[in-house]
Amino acid sequence: MTGNVSAITTPTAYVHARLIDGTGQSPIDDATVVVEDDTITYAGPAPGAPELPPAHRMVDLAGRTLLPGFIDSHVHLGYQDASKLVLNNLDIHRSLWAFEVAERAQRTLDAGVTSVRDLGGLDAGFRSAQARGLLRAPRLQVAVRIMSHTGGHADFRLPTGVNLHELPGSAAEIVDTVAEARIGARRLMRDGADVIKVCATGGVSSPSDTPDDEGLTVEEIAAIADEAGRHGGRPVAAHAQGAAGIRNAVRGGVSSIEHGYLVDDQGIDLMLERGTYLVPTLSTFVGYHERKHLLPIEAYNAKRAMEERAFACVSEAIRRGVRVAMGTDAGISVHGTNLTELAQLVEVGMTPMAAISAGTLHAATLLGVADRLGTVQAGMLADLVACDGDPLQDIGVLADPANVALVVQNGQVVKGALGAP
Repeated sequence: MTGNVSAITTPTAYVHARLIDGTGQSPIDDATVVVEDDTITYAGPAPGAPELPPAHRMVDLAGRTLLPGFIDSHVHLGYQDASKLVLNNLDIHRSLWAFEVAERAQRTLDAGVTSVRDLGGLDAGFRSAQARGLLRAPRLQVAVRIMSHTGGHADFRLPTGVNLHELPGSAAEIVDTVAEARIGARRLMRDGADVIKVCATGGVSSPSDTPDDEGLTVEEIAAIADEAGRHGGRPVAAHAQGAAGIRNAVRGGVSSIEHGYLVDDQGIDLMLERGTYLVPTLSTFVGYHERKHLLPIEAYNAKRAMEERAFACVSEAIRRGVRVAMGTDAGISVHGTNLTELAQLVEVGMTPMAAISAGTLHAATLLGVADRLGTVQAGMLADLVACDGDPLQDIGVLADPANVALVVQNGQVVKGALGAP
């Protein structure tokens, strides 16, 4: 997930910053961060910074807050809103759709998100295009398609009998037995999946099941996790909203519970025992009343009925210490406002610093890239975000992309023009 884009070669010093390095440690006032090529070579107090060669570039952040590039662990760049899920964008040319994806990816990058995990809808070509510098976008990990059983969360066969999954661009991988689950996992890995996405429950957007309905069985999920582990140790992410399905997914060996809205005490116990991550995607509840026209009425009513319970359940999971990584479900929530999720995490009990770490270090750990991304430390890839305001006092400042003054990805400035060469 590093990308192959060549970075600037002139050493750059970002000075006069208030550094929040993503580790959860206290901020460093008047910090300096030095970048050479695509790598951070120094991050710390200004008095300890190394002497730079005469040809270096100085960027004065004038007291702005400097943070790691954020990581969104759950997006769907292939969709603009829930109304597109049923037809899988088959009502427009695939060429136009690709340009729409590119525009949404640019908005996401400009919001301060330098890496994402797309959990269904994009093929591996988008990942390659970003890595080769053909697409201005966050780095990409992709699930390619979503694995579901017949009648499950990802089964969007139409009541007329039309099977959209037989057409190009389908985002579903339908399996109904343990053997089919293994084969489906192999197909996804063959097609370039970095992560396997399974449906352990239904959802509010499901045409045939509800959030409390169970999806793939423990045995099917375990077979998928086994296949993923045998082929490079790929993680398994579980769409799971209802309590029973969450328990099934954790017992099956998934790496993360996506949504987890109705997790119960037993599910929390299992997640703590197994070290399973929770990716709460609370942004889907932000402004959904205004997007009512983009949701089927059944989905809107289910969302409204779930909201209070979801916030209470996620809050309890956080209180008890379940590991959390930031994810937004952008595509259901609004693209380009990803860091709104940080304020939602604070609302359910996280401190602003913990929320920031959920979007940096902990998201990087979940994605398997914490050795090079997620923190501002020497030796890490230079993914940086500078924002106006103090997110520790008002985490909401990060929600507005207008407050994101600078975005650096792989050592290159991709948004903003602060300072002078």
